[in-house]
Amino acid sequence: MSEAMYNVGKIVNTQGIKGELKVLLQTDFPEERFKKGSKLILLDAAQSTQMIVEVESGRLQKNVCIVKFAGFNDINQVEKYKGWVIKVKASDLLELDQDEYYYHEIIGCRVVTDEGEELGTISEILTPGANDVWVVDRPASKPVLLPVIDEVVLQVDVRAKLVTVSLMEGLID
Repeated sequence: MSEAMYNVGKIVNTQGIKGELKVLLQTDFPEERFKKGSKLILLDAAQSTQMIVEVESGRLQKNVCIVKFAGFNDINQVEKYKGWVIKVKASDLLELDQDEYYYHEIIGCRVVTDEGEELGTISEILTPGANDVWVVDRPASKPVLLPVIDEVVLQVDVRAKLVTVSLMEGLID
């Protein structure tokens, strides 16, 4: 069985004519993922082709990272990779501090209130600004948007795939 892989970015465009690419970030660790010498996996949209690449250089620019892979020195060599995703192997995931979680650990967790009411399942994580927002899909109801703040998220058990929350007034209509 092959090792699980996780997204760290998506190639959205080329940058200049010397083989650089604009990467939309999907990682909290761009400095680590896109530093010189890092090994990454490029995967096409159909997921039928993959290749291992080495980062030659990477720099943050607004909400993207400008990345150059070793051996790609011309826009014509990299243009075909637009739309491809960039992944890392599970064994390359970084150790997180206590009370920090990877997106893939949170997606799919059941959410219950501190009073024992089952709310639903986390389907998506939004990053609008100051804090993340977890989208909780509810059967026969519109989704609940939970701000990821200490007053709301009381406990996260990724092994049991269970999140306990305290609902602030107005979170559920």
